Amino acid sequence: MGALTTQPETALESFFRQETLRPRSHYLIEPGPDGKLVKYSWAEVGSQARRVAQYLLSLDLPTGSHIGLLSKSCAHWIIADLAIWMAGHVSVPLHPSLTPDSIHKLIAHADICALLVGPIESWPKVAEGIPASLACVGLPRGPSGEQVVGWAQILAEHEPLAEPVRPQPEQLATIIYTSGTTGMPKGVMLSFASMFLAASNYQRLFNISATDRMLSFQSLSHIAERQFIEVSSLLGGQQIYFVESGDTFIRDARRAQPTLMFGSPHVWQQCVQGYEQARSPRWTRLLLGLPVIGPWQARRILARLGLDQIRYAVSGAARLAPAVQQWFARLGLVVVEGYGMTENCGYSHLGRPSRPKEGYIGLPNPGVECRLGEHGEILVRSKAVMMGYYKDQARTDEVLDENGFLHTGDVGEIDQEGFLRLTGRVKDIFKTSKGRYIAPGPIEQLLMDLPEVDEACVVGQELPQPLALVRLVAGANERSDLTQRALGEALKRVNATLPSSERLGCLVVVDTPWDVSGGFRTPTQKLRRNVVEATWQAYFHDWLVGGQSVVWHQSTEQPQESA
Repeated sequence: MGALTTQPETALESFFRQETLRPRSHYLIEPGPDGKLVKYSWAEVGSQARRVAQYLLSLDLPTGSHIGLLSKSCAHWIIADLAIWMAGHVSVPLHPSLTPDSIHKLIAHADICALLVGPIESWPKVAEGIPASLACVGLPRGPSGEQVVGWAQILAEHEPLAEPVRPQPEQLATIIYTSGTTGMPKGVMLSFASMFLAASNYQRLFNISATDRMLSFQSLSHIAERQFIEVSSLLGGQQIYFVESGDTFIRDARRAQPTLMFGSPHVWQQCVQGYEQARSPRWTRLLLGLPVIGPWQARRILARLGLDQIRYAVSGAARLAPAVQQWFARLGLVVVEGYGMTENCGYSHLGRPSRPKEGYIGLPNPGVECRLGEHGEILVRSKAVMMGYYKDQARTDEVLDENGFLHTGDVGEIDQEGFLRLTGRVKDIFKTSKGRYIAPGPIEQLLMDLPEVDEACVVGQELPQPLALVRLVAGANERSDLTQRALGEALKRVNATLPSSERLGCLVVVDTPWDVSGGFRTPTQKLRRNVVEATWQAYFHDWLVGGQSVVWHQSTEQPQESA
């Protein structure tokens, strides 16, 4: 076991410290195959990680080799990550929903020498993207076969590594690939120092202690989950619970009773929809407005969702709809927003529960400088910024300027108090055929504030006037005169707030899901605008000249030839 250090400077040193302080305390907790909880103490996590590290050393790979990690989030994802670091290597997470072709390309680009594979869907299909010569380790409940060395076999055949490698803070810790919304994902190189700094400052922002509990239900290959769940827990010693699946989220949340929670807007929206499908929204609002009964009802609703112990709730990765924020606020739970990128360890801005400001994300985190550049682009600088993109110096130079500022590609506004508002992406700005430049983000936000609209994508490159493609919320996606009128009136209200050059020619309701499997979203749920545009581009002209303010398009319809 590693010696106790007074001031750890890496996440791995922090683990050694926690392991020494609380060896028998439960650290990682997850549902087993029989539904019962399986608990791993800090000492058990350390023992397994050291045995796997010993196995990795037996492969005689050069120090600092890149080891892939492909699995849905689970206890052994973290144990595997620790093992890679203990063996002196660099971990390269691969998102579990990637296609075989994408996995094959990333394995080659990242120079991955070995791969640790955990529970994922459709392993036979995924295996097609993995070179036969690549050494593979199967995590518990992961795949098995001739190409895969089993976790149990490694634990049985290898003694714990006596002297784990202790990396220096400035060394490369991990390469995390970005979403790839417009092309080949970029490999973001993060040092131990940058990951440690971001997590240690979050410890102070959230006042985290070893008595806290967190629930992991998003992919640990995503920077936010990696920092907020894994690295934060290594520093703070809090317990981590894992969900069994997306369908069991509420049950798992009730069991974990998390005190801190980070989730994408989709998660918070699902909580609202899950409750309102079982209870009348109107009746709920009535009860919440009653004295004495209202506060009791609010606590009861949060308890049903497993969220009644939360003291800090954060939404990130995309904009959270104000209606969802307001729903939780009525229950007494303030859900703030966080902002960050893989390129800065997800460490940039955070909302403060004591200073909520509707429409704004929050204030810069400690040690973060923020300014606006050309076209309102958000520029940030801190010690959490990446080392660069792996094997891509040209793109590194594009986003990291000579003063150390990261050019985020996001467009925003900063008010007099320093609060940040996101308004879109620089690359999303398009020019109409009339020569007007339009940022679609603010218009899309106006549309998604409508109760009927779930998702929106405004397009207009080389068109005389922009139009909006929208997907409606569940329950509103059936065409009817009532919905038609409601959308028509909503379009008029939105257009009344816009300059004439930005007013929408029409609102087009599409029924095709904008999901990962259809190629519309990245594995981290970012919308691929180019895919949305390409799918319906053949219709744009006809929709604009058709004379209808609201158009309903069925996925079975075919585009007409333009005259």
